[in-house]
Amino acid sequence: MEPQAEPKPIPLMTPYKMGASLDLAHRVVLAPLTRQRSYGNVPQPHAAVYYGQRATPGGMLITEATGVSDTAQGYTDALFFCQLWHVGRVSKYGFQPGGAAPVSSTERMVGPQVRHDGSTKEFSPPRRLAAEEIPMIVDDFRKAARNAINAGFDGVEIHGGNGYLIEQFLKDSANDRDDGYGGNLENRCRFALEVVDTVAKEVGAHRVGIRLSPFMDYMDCHDSDPHALGLHMATKLNDHGILYLHMIEPRMALVDGRRVVPHRLLPYREAFKGTFIANGGYDREEGDKAVASGYADLVSFGRLFLANPDLPKRLELNAPLNKYNRLTFYISDPVVGYTDYPFLP
Repeated sequence: MEPQAEPKPIPLMTPYKMGASLDLAHRVVLAPLTRQRSYGNVPQPHAAVYYGQRATPGGMLITEATGVSDTAQGYTDALFFCQLWHVGRVSKYGFQPGGAAPVSSTERMVGPQVRHDGSTKEFSPPRRLAAEEIPMIVDDFRKAARNAINAGFDGVEIHGGNGYLIEQFLKDSANDRDDGYGGNLENRCRFALEVVDTVAKEVGAHRVGIRLSPFMDYMDCHDSDPHALGLHMATKLNDHGILYLHMIEPRMALVDGRRVVPHRLLPYREAFKGTFIANGGYDREEGDKAVASGYADLVSFGRLFLANPDLPKRLELNAPLNKYNRLTFYISDPVVGYTDYPFLP
């Protein structure tokens, strides 16, 4: 009897070379997730456990967003590196130095937001940043990037999505400025690209990625033409030679009773010349399709990776997945909903 050939690896589990020097063993990426477990804004030992559980040889982890300055804070217990973050107006007086107003592109306030547990979160009225203050915020991103690299991390991801400060400048629902940082599309993208340029010059473009969510309407932050916004940013990012672009799909559609990823990121994948990471409702089948077709180089998983610390192995074996518990996403417990999800036997 002839020996049977080894089964071919699924597309998600094939190697990928990112940039000139990063050799990935597979295409499954841990998406940045708000975990709120770093008490007093200081990383705790349980963070090492959490990320260690999800680490694999040659795997890529994008860690929870890190505030780049004292004014960047807007959440309790927000964690440590990699994704560089400023919440802008998604904050309250109590999080700000001296109880000051949160800063933003605008004076428009975020309306009350309903949380997973049914409670309501409210925000304080923001203060519009003066044009001469913006370079100081840009420099906060630069210093945070340098600190991250000095701490030994491989790179940084600039958080340009999910309704936070950079997206507040990008999207016309939150940017009502009439200076060089508002109005037309080019002006609204100016702050984001200044951050990218400054961070890339500080730590090297080969260590820099950015996350964008042009189609998202979160924290009252949406755009009248998300396609034009996404395409403009994807194209302009090439001028800075950064390592990757990480984009969030529009909301999933319901087809024949199954939630299906809409796959509308192709124009931005084609416009951007570096590594392209897709995110948003992916499972094993959809992730394989994205990689096999060339729609994305890598696929990031959030809730599935949260609930399955050994997600790459489970995807490779097509093993059953643990179900995530929404009610424990944002609690401050160092174990529950954080490091207590089981591994495969």
